[in-house]
Amino acid sequence: MNEQLKKIKPLLDEKVKLYNRPSFIERDPIVVPHSFTKLQDVEISGLFAAVLAWGNRTSIINNCRKLMGWMDNAPHDFILYHKDTDLKGFLSFAHRTFNATDLLYFIHFLQYHYQQHNTLEDAFVPEKKYKEDTVEQALIYFHNYFFSIEHPGRTKKHISTPARKSACKRLNMYLRWMVRKDKNGVDFGLWKKISPRQLICPLDVHVARVAERLELLPNNNSNWQNALHLTYQLRELKPEDPAVYDYALFGLGAEERL
Repeated sequence: MNEQLKKIKPLLDEKVKLYNRPSFIERDPIVVPHSFTKLQDVEISGLFAAVLAWGNRTSIINNCRKLMGWMDNAPHDFILYHKDTDLKGFLSFAHRTFNATDLLYFIHFLQYHYQQHNTLEDAFVPEKKYKEDTVEQALIYFHNYFFSIEHPGRTKKHISTPARKSACKRLNMYLRWMVRKDKNGVDFGLWKKISPRQLICPLDVHVARVAERLELLPNNNSNWQNALHLTYQLRELKPEDPAVYDYALFGLGAEERL
């Protein structure tokens, strides 16, 4: 571990303790899947909460809760058993650039998937165990699988992929929610094919700025190369759970405006 990492480790560990706690849930999009207990309901509501997680956090949470309400707060049952007439109210949905066309395709894909699989984890890792060094190939697989059926071209912008050098912030955040597990009860730890060590730290412009300030990144570009670089740095601090430092970096950026 280099001297800079040794220097900032106490700060990051302190901020992890501050933000990796139940009080964090209340104002974060992860509060939406925390409304559910059934595996598939958590997966579905979590996917929508992650994909819609840009912009004002209150607006994100309110729109996701509205969407879950339209699904009778039983998203898995709704996805599997809804009729076309049940979708009429969804035509008015919009969150930033995510509109009804995108929403209807998400519902269509999820129905297609859950008619064949018990868990959305299989959409990222079709085999029994994921053996790659990072989740890069899992994200590429998910993107390709998600758009393997007929789809509107506009919806592609809402599911990113490392193959196009995207940092995939929202999907990496979603994987953190589903894979990480500790006694603090924020992340769910429901998926077992991927290990916490393989996770990539979610990287957006705010986290990239903080990471650059802390000399964890050479610049503040939010792209896949920097997401990897940051994660490898964080592995030096905690090899088996680098993504836990997402709490610290996000908190320093969004809450403390470092």
